[in-house]
Amino acid sequence: MQLIMASQNPNKIAEIAPFLPEAMTLQSLLDVGYTTELEETGTTLEQNASQKAWFVYRKFGTSCFADDTGLEVTALNGAPGVYSARYGGPERTAQKNIDRLLRELAPHTDRSAQFRTVISLIWNGVEHQFEGVVKGVILHEPVGIGGFGYDPIFQPDGDIRSFAQFSKAEKNAISHRGRALAKLLAFLKNH
Repeated sequence: MQLIMASQNPNKIAEIAPFLPEAMTLQSLLDVGYTTELEETGTTLEQNASQKAWFVYRKFGTSCFADDTGLEVTALNGAPGVYSARYGGPERTAQKNIDRLLRELAPHTDRSAQFRTVISLIWNGVEHQFEGVVKGVILHEPVGIGGFGYDPIFQPDGDIRSFAQFSKAEKNAISHRGRALAKLLAFLKNH
């Protein structure tokens, strides 16, 4: 059984592949010869994940999944949300995204936030969505050198460290993406 992940990132594939049922082969977009960036024109994480998954399914006729992730800050009415990757401008740099977020959050006392991932799986022509959430707070300044994106300013509930201070294994164990992925894997093992 072949499954395509709508990603060109080989690290994501390598991270997920060992957890799939033995009879399943996971391929990236690069593995199937697709190198163009997938469109994300939705206004929600659910819409973007669905849009990417259906595009890949229609193009290759193979069961596939896509994900979209956003940081949702309570005081900013859920922003940056679906626009997390390009919040600081079209350059899509983590530093510009963090700078804008900290600037906009400065006058607020409520620093609660959550990372949320939505995975859209097209399985034999039927769509299934899985969500993973991790709640926390936005720190006043970046802390730590690991991770990526907003990790240096996000502190998950129940910990005193930012995500940038977690090992990759520690973060994967509690992360939004890890939680959504666990639900996807549970589905695949039962179908």
